[in-house]
Amino acid sequence: MKNIFESYKMNNIHLKNRVLMAPMTRSRSAKGEVPTQMNANYYAQRASAGIIITEATQISKQGQGYADTPGIYTKEQIEGWKKVTKAVHDKGGKIILQLWHVGRVSSSKVNKLQPIGPSPLIAKDTQVYIFDTPESKDATMIPVEQPREMTTEDISQVIEEFTTAAENAIEAGFDGVEIHGANGYLIDQFLRSNSNIRDDKYGGSKENRINLLLEITKAVIAKIGSEKTGVRLSPFIKFKDMDDPEMLDTFMLAAKELNKLDILYIHLCEADWDDAPKIPESFRNELRKTFKNTIIVTGGYTLQRANDVIKKDLVDLVGFGRYFIPNPDLVSRLENNYPLSEIKDSHTLFGGRDEYGYSDYSSYKD
Repeated sequence: MKNIFESYKMNNIHLKNRVLMAPMTRSRSAKGEVPTQMNANYYAQRASAGIIITEATQISKQGQGYADTPGIYTKEQIEGWKKVTKAVHDKGGKIILQLWHVGRVSSSKVNKLQPIGPSPLIAKDTQVYIFDTPESKDATMIPVEQPREMTTEDISQVIEEFTTAAENAIEAGFDGVEIHGANGYLIDQFLRSNSNIRDDKYGGSKENRINLLLEITKAVIAKIGSEKTGVRLSPFIKFKDMDDPEMLDTFMLAAKELNKLDILYIHLCEADWDDAPKIPESFRNELRKTFKNTIIVTGGYTLQRANDVIKKDLVDLVGFGRYFIPNPDLVSRLENNYPLSEIKDSHTLFGGRDEYGYSDYSSYKD
């Protein structure tokens, strides 16, 4: 009987279990958006996961939407990430870098640049955060700003930035990359009819709205290979002003095209709040028929729910997010039915200046 504790082969990446550590924004990079040894310690502590997907990592300064999130576009950032990959690999883990451009979900107070997006439409009721001073421990929420509509030159530049970032990730020692096309950020903005009102080859129809995703994916594959390229999408998530009645059809169209590209996986980001929409099994069955390679899901899963979708062969890997924060040994705790620790201070979720609430959680045996 399939379960999350058995090993799994994801193309040529051998995983010791089907537990994935989900990407979580923690905002703890150093000056210049450079990962540090503290980040390396944090990820290494959680290397018992079958595979880790890192926090979202901006591909350029323009792509940054929140304070202190790491980048992958400078030499210093690459060197910082090398510490992380080495630490995880030394513990026998696997790790993939999530490539990120926030698009319109930003403010000039974050990166001194006007946000860009498919259309000049502001994301209603959407905020990002900054730290008022270098010493601040608590983030200040601020509204996003009006984006500038991207030109074809802007689009070409973003495709190049994703490609270079993917090459940088492989140089830094990652086992692959994940193209972040979910949660209301740039690629997701192009996919949705309510945020994309363009009338060129990147808008106006479902077929056109998936073009940016496909062009980025093809460009990344050309540089690092399809066997190292995954894509994250979130068709059921509507926050950041992303309610599009056509999105499920657009998603399935994108899945068919991504299947033709033979990418490593599709990562389905699902909602994790109490009244979140339930994913119908018919949707999961259709996706399984449409996409032949690995399917990953994340979003509020318990051990029972995770094993249920794996036993039914609806998905291959299940991601856990917040459980991994206070439980660095989450796999062992789940497997042995050990009690789970709670997050000790919610203020430490999205930023901090030291290990408190980050890499100072203990394993059960400690």
